[in-house]
Amino acid sequence: MTTTLRPAEPLQQHPDGTRSRRYQVCVNSRPVGEIHLGTSPSLGESVARVIDLRIDEPDRRRGRGTVAALAAEEVARGWGCTQIEARVPASADIALRLFGTLGYTLRNRGMEKRLGATPPALPPGSSARPMTEAEFEAWRHYESERYARVWIDLGLPEADTRARVREGHARMLPDGLHTEGMLFSVLEHAGVRVGILWVALQDGRAHVFDVEADAAHRGRGHGRTLMLLAERQAIEAGRPVLGLNVFAGNAPAERLYESLGYETTVRVLAKPLL
Repeated sequence: MTTTLRPAEPLQQHPDGTRSRRYQVCVNSRPVGEIHLGTSPSLGESVARVIDLRIDEPDRRRGRGTVAALAAEEVARGWGCTQIEARVPASADIALRLFGTLGYTLRNRGMEKRLGATPPALPPGSSARPMTEAEFEAWRHYESERYARVWIDLGLPEADTRARVREGHARMLPDGLHTEGMLFSVLEHAGVRVGILWVALQDGRAHVFDVEADAAHRGRGHGRTLMLLAERQAIEAGRPVLGLNVFAGNAPAERLYESLGYETTVRVLAKPLL
């Protein structure tokens, strides 16, 4: 039996610059499921993403999904993509195994914590204050370079990546330090600056976009204090859930978040298209 993809719609070109298309998964021309393939709105045209893959129940566990995913890779190569990614919910063990078998590896994961009603207290000697304009400008320059380097090291084109990081910051922070819903804080301990925190309050949720202890003060528990500050800010803003993203291989951060009760909600797997 031959498993193929049959276009279910014309190629879609979206206002954000991405493209996508739905395909029927067919066995000897008989539809047995659907795959939705697109390009990444955040990483650009060079990165394809499997938005959805579904095989009908009677045809599951017969390798249909595996062949459909491989066929999708060929489509992505035809689009000029050099990488492909898939977002897999934490509970989707079958999908995780499928993509793992095809050579996808964990790139990053989203984590969340459901918060209580009482804001946590910061340790004695620790306090927080708003970031100053000068500190914000220094942070933005440093963070843009650091974040771009993460993606460049993961194989994305350097010039395009740097441009996208700049565009992303401009879009998310149109009013800079004073953008509505964005909280930029400096953590101090015994009167000395020890770290920074960026928390976004959007769409009824809270998300940590950046948390970092200053290099000279790492290994002293300030990362944990910064996360307690993030939880405090979220609770005070009436947000019951706090989310964050962590890249694979950042073991200290993963251990910290897990020790604080954060749970994985989604895994992002990626694969180079050679």
